[in-house]
Amino acid sequence: MSMPKGHKTRHGYATVMSDDNGLGYREIAEHMTSKGFKMNHSTARNIFLSAMSKFAENACELYNIPPTKENLKRISADPRFQSGILEILNDIPDR
Repeated sequence: MSMPKGHKTRHGYATVMSDDNGLGYREIAEHMTSKGFKMNHSTARNIFLSAMSKFAENACELYNIPPTKENLKRISADPRFQSGILEILNDIPDR
């Protein structure tokens, strides 16, 4: 049985590499390990989704959605939400 390529959500696969120059969880883990932070792909995924969850919590508060554990997990794993966060971050001018 082959390994899945990502977690299938209602709106697609929750992954970071579908956007321009994005990396998959395995590539993130390899990069972090090369920088001296021993990491595997599962840890990279957990850290990424934890960060997305923090963005999702603020978005829930902004739109008066209860920030329940289920809502945060659903929103943070949604590739549309992740792409939206990427667009916001790309709009921040370099300093």
